[in-house]
Amino acid sequence: MDDFADRLRAAPQSRLQRGAAAEALELARELARRAQLVEEPGAEPREMPDAGMFAAADQIAVAAHDLALVLTDEGQVEEAVRLVEEARKRAGV
Repeated sequence: MDDFADRLRAAPQSRLQRGAAAEALELARELARRAQLVEEPGAEPREMPDAGMFAAADQIAVAAHDLALVLTDEGQVEEAVRLVEEARKRAGV
């Protein structure tokens, strides 16, 4: 996850505009949603706001670290890692 965030931070603006930032935001929102479901079962998850393409890397980092703090099952951790890797590939960074 940190590698993906670092690659986004180093990516040119043109790459971010061509979809890498949108892919990152989608991932950050999904990771945040999963963390909220664990922390507050039964509550409606709040959607992470779009803070702009230059904040996408930080949003992934925050959401992934929040999720890592609440996961207790190895299968959930593996699923989260898979989501990050797939998003990184789609983002092309």
